[in-house]
Amino acid sequence: MALTFLGIDPNTDGDHCPTVWLDEATGDYILQGWRVTDDATLAEVGEVPERETLVRFPSRMTQFFREAGNNE
Repeated sequence: MALTFLGIDPNTDGDHCPTVWLDEATGDYILQGWRVTDDATLAEVGEVPERETLVRFPSRMTQFFREAGNNE
């Protein structure tokens, strides 16, 4: 798998903050964000399959998707 780094949260205050990569082989995005653990959000979403997780990703980072799309 060849991942291309697209960007990190522009408001980051340290390492390992929300980040986005592009999987060059599949065109999929790989997201690193904050795991959703608050009961209200989980209740509204409903059951999440064991192999999946919910990730909170700041809207300010959508710029990286737009930039990647412009390069196709």
